Amino acid sequence: MFSKIMVPIDLAHADRMTGAISMAADLAKLYDAQVCYVSATTPTPSSVAHTPKEYKAKLDAFAQKEAAEHGQTATSHMVISHDPTASLDDDLVKAVDEVGADLVVMATHVPNIGDLIWASNGSRLASHTKASVCLVRTGG
Repeated sequence: MFSKIMVPIDLAHADRMTGAISMAADLAKLYDAQVCYVSATTPTPSSVAHTPKEYKAKLDAFAQKEAAEHGQTATSHMVISHDPTASLDDDLVKAVDEVGADLVVMATHVPNIGDLIWASNGSRLASHTKASVCLVRTGG
């Protein structure tokens, strides 16, 4: 049913995304699908990496660690964004096409009052791509 699963990852908070990562791994096994971890960074230094090249290396290492841990095929795709906070939705929509994903598995927060004003990243992906979207709650 699915052949390419995209998993948006924030390397600074990957420890909070274990539910989505595990679900993507389980679905990849079930459907013999490839997983692609997608992450956005800025061209300037961040808390994760000093340069986009260093960030890419860390994202690649993350993907390979997850692939080995879950026994799956995994790749990574880095997006360079001047303002990930403002453009993350559009960046993720483009990434779905760039990686050829037919399913996106992503972590999401418990809805709050802010969601009445700003739509979630998952909502944007569901309404602006052809991919199916599975949202995994990160906490209560």
